[in-house]
Amino acid sequence: MLVSVVIPCYNSEKSIQDVVRMVMEEFRRLPDYTCEFVLVNDNSRDRTFEKIRELCREYSNVKGINLMRNFGQHNALMAALHYVSGDLILGMDDDLQTHPSQISKLLFKIAEGYDLVYGIYEKRKNSAVKNLSSKLNEVTSRLLLGRPREIHSSNFWIITRAVAEEVVKYPGFSPYIDGIFYRTTHNIGNVVVEHHKREYGTSNYTFKKLLKLWMAYWNYSVIPLRISSIFGGISACVGFVLAVATVLRKLFLDPAMPMGWPSLICTILIFFGIVLLVLGIIGEYLGKILLTINHTPQYIIRETLNVEDRGEQPAKTPSPGE
Repeated sequence: MLVSVVIPCYNSEKSIQDVVRMVMEEFRRLPDYTCEFVLVNDNSRDRTFEKIRELCREYSNVKGINLMRNFGQHNALMAALHYVSGDLILGMDDDLQTHPSQISKLLFKIAEGYDLVYGIYEKRKNSAVKNLSSKLNEVTSRLLLGRPREIHSSNFWIITRAVAEEVVKYPGFSPYIDGIFYRTTHNIGNVVVEHHKREYGTSNYTFKKLLKLWMAYWNYSVIPLRISSIFGGISACVGFVLAVATVLRKLFLDPAMPMGWPSLICTILIFFGIVLLVLGIIGEYLGKILLTINHTPQYIIRETLNVEDRGEQPAKTPSPGE
């Protein structure tokens, strides 16, 4: 069985060759499986693509894709999925935190009949900020994306060919791989794997990138719009009740009660703040619609290596009339 290993690469010149060779060594211990690699360079600032080029010269089962600019991890994964040939597709990182020694656990678990298996970690070896953001993502993905409560996600996953063929149909400019997985299948499994320390450098995810990734959840849910409607309804009801209470108090309990500016200003600030929050949520959705209509590209490929000209081309983003 052929397993396509897809790896988005960013500033990983020191680690990517080690990752590929260690994965190959692991597959030599698995006689029922063979592997290929699809390595996507997400416009790294170092010599990552030169290292990928060397791997492609050395190994015929390594495909290299060089993106024209930095599109982000999930866009790079979408690019990789358009070039896979395997019966199974394995996603992992380029920094040896998703360690090749754990691959067999995912392979044996998906053999039980799952469409998707995540490797989950007993103990994450990330910074406190990254662990906190991961916890927030877990809660948010369950509420907004419909992730089953008992399932946990990670960057270490394996899917069937059938799932991959559905995932690549998504044409949006801002994909979130896990969100597409959840709307494709709920036949999902978890298996415990070891989380290794990063061998080189630090995480490339800044606060800005983490926030942008979190905002990508909104592409797959209308729940924020519903929440904004609830906020609007609650604020309107509270305002009405307070207005009635104020009038009744003025008429029957305390005719001398001053109707001062402080209470009015506070009320205005509260309710206009809610209005602006709701408008911001609506504006975010309208902005995403505008970018989609304008055919903002999911990714742009500058160069490919070891890719046969046999229809392995990325799906074109459909125009509104198609």
